Amino acid sequence: MRNVILVFAFLLISSMLFSQNAKDRLKEIDSIAQKRWDSAALDLDSLANPKFVNFDRHFKDTIVIRDKVVIANLTDEIPVTPYNMLRMKDPIRWFHYGQGNVVFNQSSFSNWNSGGNNNIGIIGKVRYNLSYKKDKHFLDNNLKVGYGFVASEGESARKTEDYINLMSNYGYDIGKNFYLSTGFQFLSQFSAGYNYAETPDPDYSDRISAFMSPGYLNAGFGISYNPNENFQVIFRPINGKFTFVLDPDLQKAGRYGLEKDGQSVRAEIGALVNVLYRIKIYKDIDFVNQINFFSNYVFHPERVDIAYNGTLNIRFNKFISTVVSLDLLYDHDQIQKLQMKQTLGVGFSYNLGYEFKEKDKKVIKPFVIDRLNPKIE
Repeated sequence: MRNVILVFAFLLISSMLFSQNAKDRLKEIDSIAQKRWDSAALDLDSLANPKFVNFDRHFKDTIVIRDKVVIANLTDEIPVTPYNMLRMKDPIRWFHYGQGNVVFNQSSFSNWNSGGNNNIGIIGKVRYNLSYKKDKHFLDNNLKVGYGFVASEGESARKTEDYINLMSNYGYDIGKNFYLSTGFQFLSQFSAGYNYAETPDPDYSDRISAFMSPGYLNAGFGISYNPNENFQVIFRPINGKFTFVLDPDLQKAGRYGLEKDGQSVRAEIGALVNVLYRIKIYKDIDFVNQINFFSNYVFHPERVDIAYNGTLNIRFNKFISTVVSLDLLYDHDQIQKLQMKQTLGVGFSYNLGYEFKEKDKKVIKPFVIDRLNPKIE
């Protein structure tokens, strides 16, 4: 009995000591938890009188992207080479932009002592570009079309401008602004042309040209060099030049280097060099030069075909501009004289595309980038 009492007393004292030790440990744990809570909990007293601080918002220029297509606000000059597009990084892949020009002129006379002839004229021109870039690959497509006429009292309407110029060029980046490239250029016109000096009042049988009569196709493979946005050289040591005359009557006229036996296509193989260079004269004045050389490997390679176009663009504001153009052509197989065409127009000009603005965003023209660290922001 005595032993039982001693065991019971020992257990009672042990349980009391353990209970006290456990309470001390719980207090210590609660103290640590409270400190953690106090350090992370909100100071509700500080929210009683909140203070609001105004931050200045600085927006960065950006390009608004929809379905991976960039539609830019082109209120300034449009690009002449794909250089800036090639500096951009993916995921932007498609770019398109363009410009349209319309020039009107009209004169009317009534009892005018000095004389004159009532007339009205119009010239319309459109240039449009659709380009694609992914990794080291790019595809650059350019379309230029123009048509104009003047109608004078007592005379039939006369064509003053008529051309179709479609170019496409694929390139693969091989470094240091050089690209392996292949592509083509197609040239023709919309309607029949006449020699008004020889036939002042011509009919259709007097035509000297028509759609695809002539038509020109250059296609080849080579290399291109594009070191900046205003300069590009394309060299194609393998290039085919094809001259088409699809009008049966003109096939027998022996024009455009074809034989007088109904020949419809003349094929040549040779080398082609195309140089494009834009000179920035002033803020809204630039001069675009493009010259094309072609030498036939098989037949008289020394007789180089030369085609030059110079265009002076003067922009007065967003909608009014002046365009002066000069075309020179020498093709020994067509005529052994220098061919020249010059036009001047002052009229309405509009950059194709639209300006898209969202709150806190601005749309910029597509090719403003940091040259040292090109990227889209």
